[in-house]
Amino acid sequence: MDFQLTDEQRMIQESVRKWAVNELGPLQEKIDEEDWFPPDFFKKCAEIGILGITMDEKYGGLGGDVLMQTLAIEEMSRVCPALAMTYAAHSNLCANNIHKNANEALKEKYLPPLIAGEKIGALALTEPNAGSDAMSLRTRAMKMGDKYILNGSKMFITNGPVADTLLVYAKTDPDRGAKGISAFIVEKDFPGFSVSRKLKKCGMRGSPTAELTFEDCEVPAENLVGEPNQGVHVMTSGLDIERIVLAGGSVGMAQQALDYSIRYSVEREQFGQPIAGFQMIQQKLADMYARTEAARLLVYRAAVVAQDAPRGGKGTELTKMAAAAILFAAETATWVCDQGIQIHGGYGYCLEFPVQKLWRDAKLYEIGAGTSEIRRMIIARELTRDEYARKGYR
Repeated sequence: MDFQLTDEQRMIQESVRKWAVNELGPLQEKIDEEDWFPPDFFKKCAEIGILGITMDEKYGGLGGDVLMQTLAIEEMSRVCPALAMTYAAHSNLCANNIHKNANEALKEKYLPPLIAGEKIGALALTEPNAGSDAMSLRTRAMKMGDKYILNGSKMFITNGPVADTLLVYAKTDPDRGAKGISAFIVEKDFPGFSVSRKLKKCGMRGSPTAELTFEDCEVPAENLVGEPNQGVHVMTSGLDIERIVLAGGSVGMAQQALDYSIRYSVEREQFGQPIAGFQMIQQKLADMYARTEAARLLVYRAAVVAQDAPRGGKGTELTKMAAAAILFAAETATWVCDQGIQIHGGYGYCLEFPVQKLWRDAKLYEIGAGTSEIRRMIIARELTRDEYARKGYR
């Protein structure tokens, strides 16, 4: 196994890190305290060329791989996890899914402005009563002439308040259950679409999140992504990549919490010496490092597997590995950030020390893109699939 990054991957890693430190770092306090989203964020992402990492050059992309995308969100998350999540929702959840599943006409229309940062993208799947059970979504899409009419609502949509282009899932044949879901590209100016409210969150502040409403929303029939009633294929083909990329965000947060903790433990003195000299602090730092490195290697390996994994089929090695990557990385980040708070003591619980912000931010990745409980179910299902088949179970 080759653990060396390519020159292109290293270049993305270094350029995002430098940009995040220099440009996002000074804004961190304002972003978190005011739940403020920098209006020029996507334009600046476009300037350093990271909005179309996994997309073809003819649309303005880099033609890079999943690991490059993962490295980008990891490095951004080491400085600003909230904007890193917003970046991933735009570049991966929305644009890359369009790139993978839409026809050429839709790709030519929507990808260039998304990659250039002229439009902001979002994925709209989760609903008020359909979170982990995504297949039970209630948003409906009825074909009427050359349009589909959408009715329903979406909840917890990252970039929802600011998105121009949304990839939306709706039931086109409710009687067929999961086999009656379709995917559509919706523009914010389509009649019948509205942002119901911006949601207030305890963490990932600065990443705008919303509830969306579709009330007789008119969507051109040509904005159907893929075939009618094949939305689950679009959905599942993107979820594995989504989980891996977001897992990179967890690795970045864990690394940042470790960095803060090392620095603080050397600077902070008690009983006449730096607390880094105490065995209990040393144990915490060692365990934080070991878990962060283990998460990083699992996420990187999943990203490499994802690049060449075949699409389609019932269950894949990639599905199992992607679920394991985000399960372990997300829980590692939460644990590492919690240990960081403990090392900082009372100061860690004060808003003036940034480790508490990471603590609030990290928890979301145990919930979004499938909860930890759902991820464990996915892994167990894939582990037992062949044995069930051998025993004749369906």
